[in-house]
Amino acid sequence: MSTQASFVRRSVQCASPSGLHRMSYLEWGHRDRARVLICAHGLTRCGRDFDFLARALSGDCRVICPDIPGRGESDWLKNPREYAVPVYVADMVTLIARLDAESVDWVGTSLGGMIGMGLASLPDSPIRRLVLNDAGPLITAVSLDRIGQYVGKAPRLPSMAAAEMLLRMMSAPFGPHSDDEWRFLTEHAVKTEADGSVVFRYDPAIAMAFNADKPHQDVDLWPLYDAIRCPTLLLRGADSDLLTPATAKAMSERGPKAKIVEFPGVGHAPTLIHEDQIAVVKAFLSSAN
Repeated sequence: MSTQASFVRRSVQCASPSGLHRMSYLEWGHRDRARVLICAHGLTRCGRDFDFLARALSGDCRVICPDIPGRGESDWLKNPREYAVPVYVADMVTLIARLDAESVDWVGTSLGGMIGMGLASLPDSPIRRLVLNDAGPLITAVSLDRIGQYVGKAPRLPSMAAAEMLLRMMSAPFGPHSDDEWRFLTEHAVKTEADGSVVFRYDPAIAMAFNADKPHQDVDLWPLYDAIRCPTLLLRGADSDLLTPATAKAMSERGPKAKIVEFPGVGHAPTLIHEDQIAVVKAFLSSAN
């Protein structure tokens, strides 16, 4: 499996109530491409998650994969309470301005999908077509409790092999992946410290905002979803505990009336590494309005 990258890493300065922070992003494809695609990752992941999708689509468009603040190569926020969707949406507006893009397509996995919904729900939103990857307007308390058991609690690990073993356990809902694919999913989500130990590449303080409302209750974002007007594709892991079949069905009947594609043998969330998943996204983004 080749993971040879063909991107440039850039950054943009963003503002939050506590001050300025730098958001890192990867840029794939030629900068003069008219079409721009932004790919936003999940809660504890990073922009490198989209290497396979970006490589497949960068011949047709400019693909931008940010590290959401507090993750990857981006700055950690001074106030952990600001790890919240409104701040992320504001950061993405700044990023789009930096890209000088009048409109963008959006692929968002989990948290990245929630950010996409927030941006797409705004009047005069720049989002042209929206892909929600196992993300919806009703998030179950069960899934939030499961995620809350590990977010911000990853230990310092003795080796990359130990990190991969832990990630395989925590991310089992991703579904079947080859050894090379698990290694890829691990190596960009962690970093090796000076003493040789391995830690996950995100600010543990993101758990403060995530767990602020414990015990968790279902999160209801239907008003955001119902305000979306752009064509929307919903990808769902057939075994997902975050996005229920009932919520997915309702998403196809109200708001933008999303088209639904389910992937069997996958929970939360499809990684968009495999060719069948990539093909679905590519077909939707390249289809006529």
